[in-house]
Amino acid sequence: MKMKYILIVISFILCSVSVNAQSLTKEEQKLYKLLMDYRKEKGLPVIPLSASLVIVAQTHVKDLVENKPDKGNCNAHSWSGNGKWTTCCYTPDHAQAACMWAKPKELTSYSGNGYEIACGSNGCCSDFEMTAEYALQSWKKSAGHNGVIINHGIWKDNWNAIGIGLYKGFAVVWFGKEADAK
Repeated sequence: MKMKYILIVISFILCSVSVNAQSLTKEEQKLYKLLMDYRKEKGLPVIPLSASLVIVAQTHVKDLVENKPDKGNCNAHSWSGNGKWTTCCYTPDHAQAACMWAKPKELTSYSGNGYEIACGSNGCCSDFEMTAEYALQSWKKSAGHNGVIINHGIWKDNWNAIGIGLYKGFAVVWFGKEADAK
């Protein structure tokens, strides 16, 4: 048991080092810490940072701000056609969920699907700067988003990878069941 715990800690440290090379901003680091503190309050384990899912998260928040794919019937899980990825209009009925779930495999060497929670809008407040605290409080108030964070309901399987992205008025967090090979 002790050896398993030591390996988990070493794995977490190695993942953190490789993600730092991807460079989390101070606010992204803060969001990661707040999320892990919240999970700890719920008796849940720390989720190792994933270099691949950080790439996906940081790419997506920039796409949301710069290309605004969340217009019309497309929500903040949508991706524009203005990058090295396929376009994805994620609709409220979740009919296009698979196009979002596949983004980690499409953009990185991550072997599994990714599941995203998002906070922000291209609506009225374009000068709003997203904060870690605001994002977490918003997600905690939403049963669906909160369920993803705390492995509740359909999200009961433990997460083994996480990526964080904050940019201007958006925050996204990507979760994965598979550990990141990076």
